[in-house]
Amino acid sequence: MCAIPFGETRTYGDLAKALGAPAQAIGQACGGNPVPVIVPCHRILGASGLGGFSAPGGVETKIALLKHEGAASLLI
Repeated sequence: MCAIPFGETRTYGDLAKALGAPAQAIGQACGGNPVPVIVPCHRILGASGLGGFSAPGGVETKIALLKHEGAASLLI
């Protein structure tokens, strides 16, 4: 997650393929992230949508962080 540059995103599937792991494992790692604003799991999206976000505020916080990074165009 930390290797994804500021303002860029990847999908769970992209990371799964790169790491040779199931996409569900990527989702579990994101969901278990104790510091989601510092370890940027908000940069990981579902194949056909935002996916979830375990930090306080949930998906709304994920959207705000993506907007802050200039990645909001990906949401349209």
